[in-house]
Amino acid sequence: MFEIAIVTILLFVALLASSVWIGLSLFATGYILLAIFKPNIPMDIFSSGVIWGAMIPTPLLSLPLFILMSEVLVAAGLGRSLFSGLAPWLGRLPGGLLHVNVVGSTLFAAVSGSSAATTAIVGKVSLPELDKRGYDRKLAMGSLAGAGTLGFLIPPSIIMIIYGVVAEQSILELFIAGVIPGLTLAGLYMFYIALHQIISGSQPMSEKSGWLERLNALRDIGPVTALIAAIMGSLYLGLASVSELAAIGVLGAVIISIVMGRFSFLSMVAAGRRAVRTSAMIGLIIIGAALLNSAFGFLGIPKAIAGEIAALDLSPFILIVVLLIFYAVLGMFLDGTSIIVMTLPITLPLVTAANFDPIWFGVFVVVAVEISQITPPVGFNLFVIQSQTGESIGTIAKAALPFFLILLGFALLLAIFPDLALWLPRTLQ
Repeated sequence: MFEIAIVTILLFVALLASSVWIGLSLFATGYILLAIFKPNIPMDIFSSGVIWGAMIPTPLLSLPLFILMSEVLVAAGLGRSLFSGLAPWLGRLPGGLLHVNVVGSTLFAAVSGSSAATTAIVGKVSLPELDKRGYDRKLAMGSLAGAGTLGFLIPPSIIMIIYGVVAEQSILELFIAGVIPGLTLAGLYMFYIALHQIISGSQPMSEKSGWLERLNALRDIGPVTALIAAIMGSLYLGLASVSELAAIGVLGAVIISIVMGRFSFLSMVAAGRRAVRTSAMIGLIIIGAALLNSAFGFLGIPKAIAGEIAALDLSPFILIVVLLIFYAVLGMFLDGTSIIVMTLPITLPLVTAANFDPIWFGVFVVVAVEISQITPPVGFNLFVIQSQTGESIGTIAKAALPFFLILLGFALLLAIFPDLALWLPRTLQ
């Protein structure tokens, strides 16, 4: 088993170092492992079966639709509307307009499902505005990096869809389970920003806005709020399936772009092309990971790892701590989709054997994957912010460090108080 692990790591690292796409690297690693250690398996038949099985789950239909919804909203210039709509309401809080990063990311997360897209659309407008007003640049970048991760946790979440498909769990339950943790995490971010500014005393003069200006600002965030209400209302009342929710979201995004006067045929075509590219990338990762996980199954790797960990006789809480460290380290090198589809066949049986709820574990894994978005060298939120600011990855990673620690602490808080994730799904059953 040790030899197989070494070959797997070397193969995968060599392929990634050769600039081979992650999906193809996963596929090739699985195929070569089988060719070396299980040459008797008819891999041409096996591979086609794995590919077909990985792509036919019905909930995956919602994935490209949610991605398209996000791209349509990006094309409609939602970032400008979020900033102008939220600034009059948040300017006088301790931390001032830095809270726009968190609240704006929370709102956009509820209609996007993507961490990188959330970071990009909010940061494109907020970072220049915060710089112009004299806010702490490091805190602005760090808060955006941390808040952008909410795109994974607050439903509808692309990562939760992938977890639900791989773990064979209800995606609707996962969506509902992510609401309270997502809002709690956003609250923790805002508390840290306020505390930092109070202690440092570095906040610029408070932004004063009258009630008339605040009420006028509601016009900018009203359409997005209405779309969130439509999606969440349909979700909680059980009026639509996940795929139907995604279709509602796309229609709502198009209507918003028309209402805001930002609809154009060319922008919709560009949004569609970006959605196709992103969906194809995720699909390739799912296919590659499906073959690699099947290869692991034939080679007995999950069973062997589970046996080794079981032999350590860890308490349930220590097991979760070990898994959190494992995911944090893995997240330094892989994206969230790859992490989930690669590791779940090994980790899910371990946590269910320790009597953890698989819906709770889905939320926990999403939080762990959020950590990967702000850890170098492969932290996608860091790259997004670098493209917007020109700062080095090291500088942005240092700025994001407090929010990385908040995420780690919040993951442990979830382990201590699992009802943070489970109370709402149980209440609505």
